[in-house]
Amino acid sequence: MSRARTARRIAAGAAYGGGGLGLVGVAAVGLVLAEVQFAKRTVGSGLPDPPRADGLYGGGFCGSGLDPGPLRLAMMGDSTAAGLGVHRARQTPGALLASGLAAVAERPVELRNVALSGAMSDDLDRQAGLLLDGDAPPPDICVIMIGANDVTRRMPPTQSVRHLTSAVRRLRLAGTEVVVGTCPDLGTIEPVYQPLRWLARRVSRQLAAAQTIGAVSLGARTISMGDLLGPEFAANPREMFGPDSYHPSAEGYATAAMAILPTVCAALSLWPESDRLEVSRDEDMLPVAQAASAAAGQAGTEVTPARGPWALLKHRRRRRVPAEDAGPAHPPATLTHSQDP
Repeated sequence: MSRARTARRIAAGAAYGGGGLGLVGVAAVGLVLAEVQFAKRTVGSGLPDPPRADGLYGGGFCGSGLDPGPLRLAMMGDSTAAGLGVHRARQTPGALLASGLAAVAERPVELRNVALSGAMSDDLDRQAGLLLDGDAPPPDICVIMIGANDVTRRMPPTQSVRHLTSAVRRLRLAGTEVVVGTCPDLGTIEPVYQPLRWLARRVSRQLAAAQTIGAVSLGARTISMGDLLGPEFAANPREMFGPDSYHPSAEGYATAAMAILPTVCAALSLWPESDRLEVSRDEDMLPVAQAASAAAGQAGTEVTPARGPWALLKHRRRRRVPAEDAGPAHPPATLTHSQDP
């Protein structure tokens, strides 16, 4: 069965209440998960909690007579969204995105990160509630990074997608733009060997494609995390992965932020949009399931809703995050990275 057809069935099961559809054979999945869990025990976790990076970024843009106030950026999801594995707040993906967004928008950005290490998709409703149920206005944009723990802990994919789409729907109804970083490629974990590496990759990509179909149907955009965003991770795993060989290093998170930032800016109409597709960059307009399948196989690919059952498959140019003072205007964190528009 093709990845697009499988993803379509998973998304349909999530929408209409199915729960028993598997990704691959039960025995194969069991082997994959056992190997991944063994790999995690082998490399050892023992990582401290991720640093808190909530705060106001781009404070130098405050004070204009026509100041509309800060943009509100939220982060939801699991340990990758939280920034597990780095020691400084400025190295977390949320801080990097907030700094980059402030530089592009020339406007301060208020970051709130409610991601939780170890979270699965069934925690997204709680996280969305933290952002939406209080007196504060809803975020202007929310980045969700989720999926790896769903695979390793055997959450049925239809349930995984159902929880994700429920959270996306809540955010969209509140007026929040949403960007989903789909399930990363578990086949990149170094202690997982062939042939289980291939099976882990297949499971991860099937879930990522199904997540894309569900999210795009609600007007969200997705970015394929794939092998944690590109050949850099395959070529330089010692630099891109942290000390546990499972979570990204500071350089790895910076690489991820570079790929996500253009989509965040585009969702807020801060990035030039063009109806012209760059064929040389393999951009295309495809049925949503085909676009989702193609994106799952190529890290850093954006899928954006188009008209009807169609979606745009885009490969936006990444933006380097240079070292520059552009940190929060107040504690708990300082940031020395910003994005050059």
